[in-house]
Amino acid sequence: MKKATLFLLLFCFVTTSYSQVSLSNSLQDKNQFPIVTSASEAVLCYDDADEEVVKRTAKLLVEDISRVTDKKLQLVSNLPSRQGYIVLVGTLGKNKAIDQLVATKRIDVSKVLGGWEQYVIDLVDNPFPGIKKALIVAGSDRRGTAYGMFSISEVIGVSPWYWWADAPVVKRKSLCLNVNAFSSKAPSVKYRGIFINDEDWGLKPWASKTFEPKVGDIGPKTYTKICELLLRLKANYLCPAMHSCTKAFNHYPDNKLVADSFAIVMGSVHCEPLLFNNASEWDRKTMGEWNYVTNRDGINDVLRKRVHENGKYENVYTLAMRGIHDAVMAGNLTLEEQARVLERAFDDQREILSSELHKPANQIPQAFTPYKEVLETYDHGMNLPEDVTIVWSEDDFGYMKRLSNSKERQRSGRSGVYYHVSYWGPPKHYLWIASTPPALMYEELEKAYRSTADRLWVVNVGDIKPAEYHITLFMDMAYDIERFNYDNINVHCVDFLCRIFGEKYRDDFTDIQQTYFKLAFARKPEYMERRTDTEFSIQNYNEVDRRLADYERIAMKAENIMKDLEEEFVPAFFQLVYYNVKGAALVNQMTLGGQKNRSYVAQQRSTANLMKDKVKVYGDSLELITEQYNSLLDGKWKGMMSLIHGGARSFERARVDSVRLASIPVLGVSCESEDNQKGVVNIHTIPCFNKYLPTSHYIDVFNKGTGILKWKASTSVPWILIDKKKGKTRYEDRINVSIDWEKAPVGEDGNGSIDIYTDEDEKKTIFVSVFNPATPSVEELKGLYVENNGYVSIDAAGFHRKKEIGEVKFDIVDGLGFDNKVVRLGDPFAKTPYLDGLVLTSNYVAPVRGNNYPVLEYDFYSFQTGPVDVYTYMMPIFPLDNEHGSRYGVMVDNSPVYLPEAGASYYSTPWIQSVLRNCRINKTTHFIDKPGKHTVKIYCAHPGMMLQKVVVDFGGLKKSYMGPESTKVN
Repeated sequence: MKKATLFLLLFCFVTTSYSQVSLSNSLQDKNQFPIVTSASEAVLCYDDADEEVVKRTAKLLVEDISRVTDKKLQLVSNLPSRQGYIVLVGTLGKNKAIDQLVATKRIDVSKVLGGWEQYVIDLVDNPFPGIKKALIVAGSDRRGTAYGMFSISEVIGVSPWYWWADAPVVKRKSLCLNVNAFSSKAPSVKYRGIFINDEDWGLKPWASKTFEPKVGDIGPKTYTKICELLLRLKANYLCPAMHSCTKAFNHYPDNKLVADSFAIVMGSVHCEPLLFNNASEWDRKTMGEWNYVTNRDGINDVLRKRVHENGKYENVYTLAMRGIHDAVMAGNLTLEEQARVLERAFDDQREILSSELHKPANQIPQAFTPYKEVLETYDHGMNLPEDVTIVWSEDDFGYMKRLSNSKERQRSGRSGVYYHVSYWGPPKHYLWIASTPPALMYEELEKAYRSTADRLWVVNVGDIKPAEYHITLFMDMAYDIERFNYDNINVHCVDFLCRIFGEKYRDDFTDIQQTYFKLAFARKPEYMERRTDTEFSIQNYNEVDRRLADYERIAMKAENIMKDLEEEFVPAFFQLVYYNVKGAALVNQMTLGGQKNRSYVAQQRSTANLMKDKVKVYGDSLELITEQYNSLLDGKWKGMMSLIHGGARSFERARVDSVRLASIPVLGVSCESEDNQKGVVNIHTIPCFNKYLPTSHYIDVFNKGTGILKWKASTSVPWILIDKKKGKTRYEDRINVSIDWEKAPVGEDGNGSIDIYTDEDEKKTIFVSVFNPATPSVEELKGLYVENNGYVSIDAAGFHRKKEIGEVKFDIVDGLGFDNKVVRLGDPFAKTPYLDGLVLTSNYVAPVRGNNYPVLEYDFYSFQTGPVDVYTYMMPIFPLDNEHGSRYGVMVDNSPVYLPEAGASYYSTPWIQSVLRNCRINKTTHFIDKPGKHTVKIYCAHPGMMLQKVVVDFGGLKKSYMGPESTKVN
């Protein structure tokens, strides 16, 4: 029954996902086509004169149908003389039967004729003598034909990840399609693919020892699976693994034959000129130095040989001249000298291409990636032929550093994108599990697309696994960016899972995925410090406990789903969901548990030793689930998953300490928001209770010795409420404290205390403060942000008013920010005629007069006067291009307007601090002249910046990673 229900859910999803072809259970309609029935099986026909990829894909389609039905269709290279139903696949101009149908106007290919990677799917009754009906898949070119066939594979339930992620296939006894004539449009981006990188810790060990042990490397067998995956994802481009631990792609002659048989266009990344991998192919002893200034002829000789060997295949040629592997250019040259060297090297490389391929250079696909220091060289005034595609890179952490300016957008070569969802390098690696938020990828890549980045997109995917979803998202956007918007981008990951595991789990998948990406937005699992404390606060704003509770919730949901799944679905779920979610939870539990342990040791809590044991269990569990991953399906993925990355020699555990306890129970207390700093405060207080934000605060009662601590608690006044009045503990108890506001004294200085004591005459007193002014009433402040414990915290999406002018609109964007919502301060491409009124090169302008500026306004109520620090939490977005900036305005009431920057220079200290937390926190200082209602105003200066939150600090703001939660009166 469970299987039947799951199938119906999958069936319903698939039929609504493809308008041109869907599954059907009926043969009553003229649009129905039976592939497999109890009485017959269709024959799949191709033309032997067609491209190799068409023949290969036809075989794979037959295999896919067999996976679903256990029936293997007959595959023939010519039309059968008598057959009820055929599937006819082929490329226009390469398939005689299809060309005949076009000539006789039985099928319409006008929308795809001469197109790039397009296809037509249609049904034709009685197309040829003896044939009742034909399902036609006709491609404008070889990849178009393959994409058309694989679109049918997906409809019948074979995921592109059927092999790489073991996505299960639901069985059917019969297979019938509902087909409406359909012509696909050209892909949004011409070349779309992946870069396999940092393969040392996953793909290489797995391929060399598990999948391809005879070769002992990433060889043709592995690349066959990679190329098939790319084609199924409607990708067409591959930059192969290039670390020196792996032999170069071209070391194995069969590799390029494999790529061509799948019609995959080969390329190379920013440091590999003309498909040449200098990390492993350059021999210093026989070839000399990799120095273009001193060894120009030697370098050009090997590049010419490479083009001569590979030129008969389809390639995009990278123009480049950096150092060996990923190093800077040899010779310690000035920027001026580097620019001239690159120009000369590119002239040579274009001459090599032209002479070896026998066509003008401007007719050969070429790309140049100004990555890291090369961008500075390019911007110094380097001349680049206009037909060369500029491939802009993000900052390795998800944010596009630079896009084409107004002049570059006129280039015939257009531009492209080099993006990372896996990275090895400073300031921190993230090579383990993929966790880049989908909304961030969309925001940055759609922006790039609109600035002419439609020629080439390549994503650095590390070992491919576990970046399965991110690869899918990247390719889906590259294939059809117009499908996506801010309203549906966060549903895409849920749809991806529902396609594989069924609609039954949609609500849980939504919670799991959105929470997983939200938590990783604040701090990726790989960035959690293990030897030192993180900035997540244990004491303030319940920050650590809230983070751990969220991880525990989604990890438990993932575990419960896995227990509920049929056995054949478990391996895929383990790889695509469980390992990522559970792994991220365990890393946070281990590292934040270590932080708690060290804090508890300083307080002499007996819990410190308990937490030490828990931290070990978390680390052991990480190793256990990693071993389970590598043991799936009898070890199919053995060696693929590792906890050791980036050159580390072993799995790093969180640092923990032990505490020496007293021989008898000893009373200790610690309160919420206490700094616990020695020599600062030696009395215990909890945050002041505020009638406008009724909440509770906690007191931890802990044992500093061995044995059972027996304690009691009493309040000095009846309006202080505690949820526990006594307890017995070996470790600790938590008391939640709240206020009975009906009985609390009216005024601004209400106070009381709580005594915690034992039978051994130990006593700790906690002082309680209550802020309960007679006016204003709670009702009067409803909807405003109110000062609480010396600060006001404002969520960006909760503005009170907005002033939008011209093209500048303020959009609330879900799936980004510490609170999972941000406000975009105008479209990045919006025209901003008002900018003349703001001096955007300055950090300060005079008070803004009039209403000629787009602005968000947030009202708050304060009880104090004097200087205040306003912290604006921005996403660390770079300027759109070198003609824009990243400034926005901050104003309180009628103060001067300050213009901080959201972006920061690459590798600067502010950039390092900002990019790891996906947040640039800027401080401006203003003056509050009287208690009462005030307004924070956030102006759009350079459009496209994204606001996460605002905190106004009157002096009470505590240290934390994400700042306090909203203080809005509800």
